[in-house]
Amino acid sequence: MDDFVCNKLTEWGLSELIDTFKDEGIDTESLYCLEDKEIDNLIPKLGPRAKFKKRLKSLKAEQNSTNQEKVNCSAHEQEEAADSAQVEPSTSGTSDKGKRKLDLQDESSKCQSPATKRPCDKTLGSYSEKIILSDVKNIMKHVQMKLQKEDNKKLIVFLKSKICDLEMDKRELVGVFGKTGAGKSSLINAVIGVKNLLPSGSVSACTTVIIKVEANMHNSKYEAHIEFITKEEWKDYLWSVDHILWDKDQGKEDDDDDYRDTVEKLSALYGEEWKQHGNISPDTSPDISPNLMDNKYFREIPEFLLSKKKILTGESAEELSAKLVKYTISDSKVGEGKDVKRWYWPLVKCVTVRVPNNDLLQHVTLVDLPGNGDRNKSRDKMWKEIVGSCSTVWIVTDVNRAAAEKEPWEILQSASSLMGNGGECQNIHFICTKSDHIEDLDDHSAAEVRACIFKRNMEAKETVMGEFKKQNKIKKHFSYEYFKVFTVSSKEFLKNRRLMPYDTEIPELQKFLQDLNDCHSETFNYVSGAYGILSLIEGARCREVAGKKTDVCTALEENMRKELDKVRNAVEEAYKAFEKCLTEGVEKSKSSCEGNLKSILKPKGRKDRGFHRTLKCIVQNSGTYKPKKGRQININEKLSSRLTDSIDEEFRKTFPNERKCGPFNGAINAFTLDTEKLIQKYKEVELQLTFLQTEEEKLKTKLNNIIRERKKTIYSSLMWTIEENMQECYKKASTFSGPGTLDNMRSTIEKHVHDSKNAMFERAKNVLLDSLNNLKRDILEKLEKSLKESIELSLKTDEHSIPDVSAELDMVKRYYDELKPSPDEELELIHPAQQLLH
Repeated sequence: MDDFVCNKLTEWGLSELIDTFKDEGIDTESLYCLEDKEIDNLIPKLGPRAKFKKRLKSLKAEQNSTNQEKVNCSAHEQEEAADSAQVEPSTSGTSDKGKRKLDLQDESSKCQSPATKRPCDKTLGSYSEKIILSDVKNIMKHVQMKLQKEDNKKLIVFLKSKICDLEMDKRELVGVFGKTGAGKSSLINAVIGVKNLLPSGSVSACTTVIIKVEANMHNSKYEAHIEFITKEEWKDYLWSVDHILWDKDQGKEDDDDDYRDTVEKLSALYGEEWKQHGNISPDTSPDISPNLMDNKYFREIPEFLLSKKKILTGESAEELSAKLVKYTISDSKVGEGKDVKRWYWPLVKCVTVRVPNNDLLQHVTLVDLPGNGDRNKSRDKMWKEIVGSCSTVWIVTDVNRAAAEKEPWEILQSASSLMGNGGECQNIHFICTKSDHIEDLDDHSAAEVRACIFKRNMEAKETVMGEFKKQNKIKKHFSYEYFKVFTVSSKEFLKNRRLMPYDTEIPELQKFLQDLNDCHSETFNYVSGAYGILSLIEGARCREVAGKKTDVCTALEENMRKELDKVRNAVEEAYKAFEKCLTEGVEKSKSSCEGNLKSILKPKGRKDRGFHRTLKCIVQNSGTYKPKKGRQININEKLSSRLTDSIDEEFRKTFPNERKCGPFNGAINAFTLDTEKLIQKYKEVELQLTFLQTEEEKLKTKLNNIIRERKKTIYSSLMWTIEENMQECYKKASTFSGPGTLDNMRSTIEKHVHDSKNAMFERAKNVLLDSLNNLKRDILEKLEKSLKESIELSLKTDEHSIPDVSAELDMVKRYYDELKPSPDEELELIHPAQQLLH
């Protein structure tokens, strides 16, 4: 057996087969000749045999690909020689054509160069990258098994934890907003290349269900994981049903939204049966939930009663979509006719649809989001969390209504703070759909039709960009360069009758998703971490460099002290800036809060009759209420608005969503132990310094992620502190009933705000500043503690029972060198939103 076979078995995590292969005399040539029958005799155990067959199949495929490339290159060389012979006799005065041909051939014949990159280097989800990742994971499993045999000394425990910590992958969320009929589902289906996955809505069919679309990395089936609201939430809703129906019967409501919403939900789930229980006075029976919580209504969804997820599967997108309709789509005609279907969307919180074999969704999740929040408390909470986690937002609207449509801008206005300072959005794409829909063009030529479509599309883009410039509230969080307009046609992309695929702009959106995938290279991150760990293991086995280690430790600790001071100073400057902004914000809040409150408690154009129900809902729901249509009413947000206004500009500078600059992220990204210089000076401890280099990068990535999440909490703390302060008066106001209820609720809220405004806003300011201080402390502690531990265990520990991983290190280093981007390529790895700035 030669080294190639031995190395491959180790690489594949099958080192236990080395002795068997050695006994059978299997070398490189015979390895490629192995067939299934011979493998069955050679490897009796099913597990290792299945793994070996899979690896060998991949290896043969790579070999065939390499051979084919050699054949192509050889043929290309022969072609060049022939062409060269034809143009060689030409003189300088007549050889321009021949010379240009040679120049082009020279540019295209890079397959001859030994320095050429692997052909699939930048190809998303490339076969080669998948194999590299799988191979390195198997190598690290093998190394972990070696470490298991050693005593659990401090360094061994540290190494094991580092191997377990290698699995890091953040999914990019792309939130997709759009009213029913705008072409949202068709757009998603076209972009991911799967027909009929999401059922398209119509004017009479819509849903408040959140639908996530991501890749199925586990099997080849289409899957839907359905998460329900809790039984308690549905019981609470049923308890409120009687009050809504009673108010309607008594004529207390001048707004039928609550009533229509109630009837729609109950009819969907219970058909006509709910009416047998629904007309009961709240005075006689305020709780009808026992009647409508009978198990008979949930026989098809026992998971709801058990608080579990329901999983639907299908062999095709169409099959899954057909099963999914009753969980995602509401139909206005439900309940009519004799054959009544049960629709379960009122109970559904979220659906995750998983698509097999889809590289565009490998590290990206598309989220089909309803409007601007939800009336259900848990769904609304999830909606806000998802919106705050979206790195990109797509606003979808019909191109014919792009200029006049109010809803898309209302969505952006209401969600801008959640996406901007309170989130991590780096890109807003305003997508005008149905761009090929132009009437009265049937008699025109294809060229004239295309010209009309392009003209209308350019006009739509200019109009939308002009509208964005007017949106001051949105521009507080997002500057001009992060807003882009697309005019797409999902139908034309699939049929190509009038437009070429590129003209539909669907490929541009696909390229954007591909770039999102690439900027989170799971393979490179894992291989880089593995390379560092193996370097440390191998470096720890060297015992002849004690003096050098001491010198390096001194240099590293001095570098770390200076760099920590830089981080501390940058963060403290940011703290002072926030303190100044908030002090001004507190004073403005005190003087304006009662006027702001009046705009909610006594809204213009709204009669008192019926408003008592709305205000009752507001106080029962901690100060917020989401009407069936329109924006959410939020007393807490209104009261805290002056505070948030005071810090918005400074917050955006301090915590930019690009995460590459600002006092916090900028200081972290600039932090360095200067290991590159130390490697040049102390070659003897290069392996240990290589580990520290990779460890530093991993730590900086983790800290940037911590800052990204904590900044959301810090920004929202102003409103949450106000809400916490208001809870007492909300509880008191919710207890009123009978004549004078509306006036009593109003006066209770007004008195509380008047009495507590001095302390309430000051406390909100202090909570935010304390949160900033806590973040500073945690960053500095994590940097210092983690790096001190890594320095100590890599350079101050003498461990005599460390396994030999030199072979594994060589293999992983080759992969690392192959994957590592060159300086010229690093720009390509920048997040797509940041590329717009370069």
